[in-house]
Amino acid sequence: MVLAETRAVQRRLRDVPSRVGVYFLLAMCLFPEVSYRLVWGKLTAGLSGMPVVCPSAKALRDLRRRIDSAPVRALCPATAHPSALGTGPR
Repeated sequence: MVLAETRAVQRRLRDVPSRVGVYFLLAMCLFPEVSYRLVWGKLTAGLSGMPVVCPSAKALRDLRRRIDSAPVRALCPATAHPSALGTGPR
């Protein structure tokens, strides 16, 4: 939904679709000091036994540029909510 609103949906069939690219962008935020390939490795580490593509660093860079930051910016207000009501001890 966010991809469609920000017009970041891929226009052709790709090995790494745009929705996976959003997860990649979020993982990049969790591991800012790591290369694109290592972030991809961390993102797909739990998928052992499943066929997973291994894109090159250039393909991951192109993915990041293709998606841009608009979907992530649109996700934040849609998903960010207070985790506490402020009624507990301080």
